[in-house]
Amino acid sequence: MLAGGAVALVLVVVIAFVVAKAAGLGSGDDEPATTSGGTSAAVASPAVVKAVTSVPASVLDEIGVGDAQTAPAKIDAPRLVADGKPKVLYVGAEFCPYCAAERWPVVVALSRFGTWSGLGATHSASKDVYPDTQTLSFHGATYTSDYLSFTGVETSGNTPVNGQYPPLDSLAPADEKVVQDYNKPPYTATAGSIPFLDVAGLYVTSGATYSPKVLEGMSRAQIAAALDDPKDPVAKAVGGTANVLTAVLCEATGGQPSEVCTAPGVAAAADAVAGAQPK
Repeated sequence: MLAGGAVALVLVVVIAFVVAKAAGLGSGDDEPATTSGGTSAAVASPAVVKAVTSVPASVLDEIGVGDAQTAPAKIDAPRLVADGKPKVLYVGAEFCPYCAAERWPVVVALSRFGTWSGLGATHSASKDVYPDTQTLSFHGATYTSDYLSFTGVETSGNTPVNGQYPPLDSLAPADEKVVQDYNKPPYTATAGSIPFLDVAGLYVTSGATYSPKVLEGMSRAQIAAALDDPKDPVAKAVGGTANVLTAVLCEATGGQPSEVCTAPGVAAAADAVAGAQPK
């Protein structure tokens, strides 16, 4: 009986391994997890998280503005604050390819002010423009900082159920009002676009600041590894956007931490942001 039980256990383990490999969970890029909603998901691998959250300052300084294509728009609005700190509000969805592209620089930029835990691993919808763009997710993630607070809202998943993307996170009423008031012209190019980012009520941006095509065909591990090479097209797009976001984050924090906010790459991005505002 013991021998038969051992054989059965081995078979179960082998079958589970085959299923995991078929689902792409054995690649080392991600680890299986369960979301608060009880649906299967993945946690970004430690190697990917480490690479994205520790891009060398020297690389970002060399990139400067890089290939960032748009700058955040300055707004006249009540300041966003949470826990006594300037608040960054991100609104996106996991099916959205432009959100997939934009999460990379958002994580890089905010990593210069604090630390992440629980970042997810996901991809954009398979039947959309720029299909299966590999990315991170803020669904279930936590951000800790002495300088900033962060609210990341992923409104929907990436796999349709009965023709609809399943809901994930909900906006708090106050955040919903921010989106209604400032995710529209003249503050953004079109009303209701995602991803939407509000930096402390000082700046807003919507849509991706570079083309998701830059990430086409790449795994999360490949994207993360490319960020260390200032000549790589991925690094120039993601790192340039991260510097632009860092510049407006520094305005929100009053120039703190100083070693980040006085970095040459951030200074160059701050000049570009200032020059892009309407006269």
